[in-house]
Amino acid sequence: MTLAEPLDYAELVCELVTRRQQVSPKRLTDPGPSPAQQAMLWKAAAQAPDHGLILPWRFVQVSAAAREQLGEAFVQALIERDPQATAAQLEDARAKAARAPFLALAISRTGDDGHAEIPMAERLVSLGCALQNMLLMAQAQGFGAGLVSGQAMDSAALRTTFGLASNEKAICFIVIGTVGKAKASRVRPSAANFVTTL
Repeated sequence: MTLAEPLDYAELVCELVTRRQQVSPKRLTDPGPSPAQQAMLWKAAAQAPDHGLILPWRFVQVSAAAREQLGEAFVQALIERDPQATAAQLEDARAKAARAPFLALAISRTGDDGHAEIPMAERLVSLGCALQNMLLMAQAQGFGAGLVSGQAMDSAALRTTFGLASNEKAICFIVIGTVGKAKASRVRPSAANFVTTL
């Protein structure tokens, strides 16, 4: 190991972070991550900070075989919100389940688990770190990735489909795949926009 290696790693990580951008499911195509690459994604998630080692989150990966079931859950979620939804709107809701080769639901657990000393804010930060680790790993693997949520997250249909317990909340989906059509990177804020000194 040379003294230059830590600097090289820092530059590599900075490059990886600055190149990452949100990619919508509509722009993700096959191929998606292989089983070995998926294992690396989950390994990256496991490195997230976890105060008290309570693992206040979990993921449910949606297999190809379950996409139709998820599509029906999206349809029912829309009907819950809007019983007058048109056939076209229902079909659009159904189609969302088929987008992106890799799809997983991120779920957080509330304080109702015997660990009231760990506030919800810390639990969500932990999950956010797990998600960011996965997004960065996907970027390092050459894939596009993004986070997707929406009104269906709190629906009874989605909760039933994913078997959420009363102390669990669906936070977002993480989607990963090959970028079909790239878009320009958005302008990021400078440190002066969000850092002050006490």
